[in-house]
Amino acid sequence: MISRGLRHGAIRSHPRGCTLDSIACWKYLNRMTDDTETLDALGLLCPLPVLKARKRLKSIPAGGLLRVLADDPAAIIDVPHFCTEAGHTLVSQGSVDDYQVYLIRKSG
Repeated sequence: MISRGLRHGAIRSHPRGCTLDSIACWKYLNRMTDDTETLDALGLLCPLPVLKARKRLKSIPAGGLLRVLADDPAAIIDVPHFCTEAGHTLVSQGSVDDYQVYLIRKSG
């Protein structure tokens, strides 16, 4: 989120007001995206998004992140339930345009 009162190129990255300049932000986001794999499950219906997430998580090291993109209405229930049952952490869940985005941290 760009905020007033900060110098040009700075962003407010935390609700408590921590700031990163554009170079630090780029390094942070680059590191974050390098460690996150993405599973495109758009167009797949239940139970395929969860089955594909389970398969992809097997190849990710413990603590790794998997971003799942899904547009199946049942995924809103299935993905959090899968994480709970398998012991993985659902870091975040949200919607973008016509699909949901889930960020899963693989259990150790």
